[in-house]
Amino acid sequence: MTERPWWKTQAEQLGFVFHTMYGQPYWDETACWQFGLREIEEGIDQPAAELHGMCLSLVDRVVEDERLLRRLAIPERFFDLIRRSWRDREPALYGRFDLAYDGRGPAKLLEYNADTPTSLYETAFFQWLWLEEAIQAGQVPADADQFNRVQECLIEGLASLGVPPGWPMHFAAAAGSAEDRGTVRYLEDCALQAGLIPRYLDIEQIGIDTQGQFTGLEGEAITHLFKLYPWEWLLREDYAAHLDGADTRFTEPPWKAILSNKGILPLLWEMFEGHPNLLPAYFEDEAQGRAMLDARYVRKPLLSREGANVTILDLDQEEETAEGPYGAEGHVLQLYARLPEVEGNHMVVGAWIVNGEACGMGLREDKSRITRDLSRFVPHIILE
Repeated sequence: MTERPWWKTQAEQLGFVFHTMYGQPYWDETACWQFGLREIEEGIDQPAAELHGMCLSLVDRVVEDERLLRRLAIPERFFDLIRRSWRDREPALYGRFDLAYDGRGPAKLLEYNADTPTSLYETAFFQWLWLEEAIQAGQVPADADQFNRVQECLIEGLASLGVPPGWPMHFAAAAGSAEDRGTVRYLEDCALQAGLIPRYLDIEQIGIDTQGQFTGLEGEAITHLFKLYPWEWLLREDYAAHLDGADTRFTEPPWKAILSNKGILPLLWEMFEGHPNLLPAYFEDEAQGRAMLDARYVRKPLLSREGANVTILDLDQEEETAEGPYGAEGHVLQLYARLPEVEGNHMVVGAWIVNGEACGMGLREDKSRITRDLSRFVPHIILE
């Protein structure tokens, strides 16, 4: 594809300031991926919806089994918080399945970014804008489409979180990350369209009053908080002791601490062994995991993010690895799944679940077979 000459200026005007990171392109419209409608419906949409249902069934099992909660390295003092969050059916907003899909065999689940997935703005808004302008410029046919109802579902989901009319909803992310801030700013805009009153503050600016309640910049109580900050970090912060007593409803809810853990990969395989969209996976210390050493497999820390400390091995010999700070919490082993490759670029599908619906996808490319934080975002079209 030919880049639009104005796209960088347009991106910055629209708040997409992280289109280039550390001198490397993150948004990449020099190519796009083309899918047929059947590939989308049967290859991505239906499997994502089915995987979502399987994950909810898994949570139903894990919350009632303290052995499994420990297996996921969740701090024991928060078992009741997580269990109560699930039993109360506290609503979730979104998540993203990362899938290996080449258009020939069934999509395979690589992992589930269930708590703080990014690449949201790029998927929901900027690639749709790219499609509209590519059609206008005659670069793609007028009947080209996208698998992309993400923004509509975000607005519907935010409106259904149960925030009372006229009450503010706070949004928070860690200070200093342009990508995180851009993601949250986009969600604030969706919240406005959903009739909510968004208020932003850095996660580090959240206070605690004398009653143990979380407070905002003006000392107001935070009753509803969207936090782009992972539960596995939050549960280990000094102020985590106040989580159980605070009158705050979180998005994502505490039960997402289960699904944002790569330990769900062997647990899903145990519950649904042989499912066409799952890869064989085991905890590293299990006998079945050791047996996997006779194949090409991937070693993943339970709490790794953005590909950190993920290693690809063949017959127990390291082929490729990504550095990072994770691993002390334990590892899982997953059978290797080949990513589609064009001109040395490996592509992974990010299939979005928003408000309980499989509703869109974003694609990432990298020269590496391990998708990382700087892997490029490439748009897609649906065209027979």
